Amino acid sequence: MRDLFEQWHLATAEPDGVTYREVTDAPVPATWCTPLGSDTRRAIVYTHGGGFVVGSRHSHRKLAGHLATRCATPVLVIDYRRAPEHPYPAQVDDTVSVAEWLTRAHGFVPAQIAFAGDSAGGNIAVSSALRLSRTGLAPAAVVAMSPWFDLANSGPSLEENARHDAMVNRPTLEAMTGLVLNGQSPETPGANPLGADLTLLPPTFVTASQHETLRDDATRFAARAEAAGRDITLLIEPHAQHVFQMAAGRSPAADRALDQIGQWVQERFLSGARRN
Repeated sequence: MRDLFEQWHLATAEPDGVTYREVTDAPVPATWCTPLGSDTRRAIVYTHGGGFVVGSRHSHRKLAGHLATRCATPVLVIDYRRAPEHPYPAQVDDTVSVAEWLTRAHGFVPAQIAFAGDSAGGNIAVSSALRLSRTGLAPAAVVAMSPWFDLANSGPSLEENARHDAMVNRPTLEAMTGLVLNGQSPETPGANPLGADLTLLPPTFVTASQHETLRDDATRFAARAEAAGRDITLLIEPHAQHVFQMAAGRSPAADRALDQIGQWVQERFLSGARRN
């Protein structure tokens, strides 16, 4: 299954002007995706999708390169530990440790770091940002593309959009839930952002397709964040698939969404710099 999903990168066009460098001293294997002329005083930690079970920095390298170009910021794609060998909270532990390593070993401050991820990686990005926020180390921004937040799999869109979504369905989600939680409750706030305290949520951009099964994970989270008075942006794209940004460079919808994300992230970095 992992070998099959390593081919995700074939959906993504190779971004122009991006160099890639393997990292040898990070807490987990990782790859820097650095666009020409980007601001190397900033960094985005990227957590790939794949239901906590599949996917890697290699399957998402090109998507991360497109994101880095739009944000004019180097993106660090990490290979966090995957389930079932490493159930929750290993994935969040690894992401937090990478952010701490960036501050300790490379001199970044939290306002110079953002998190981004897709599907399960969107969950990890938000959960990691919330954990850091509780210790006073909130990142500048978080991006979650087609996030899988609700490990209880209770969203009405799971059934409403089942005939449209070519990738994500309830049986697959329930199998992956069992693998990553290993008997823990799907309502655990640290693993299910829909049940988390969002009062310290950093600025967050959430995007999904109107016709994907996980649509309601995005819309319900955005509603809760808005109710908590947080800086939340929600983009819903019609007639698209799960993580439609994987078609970057080949799909107008993917490129349009990444353009919006890039502008939004750069604005949040500037806002964070002014505050500091």
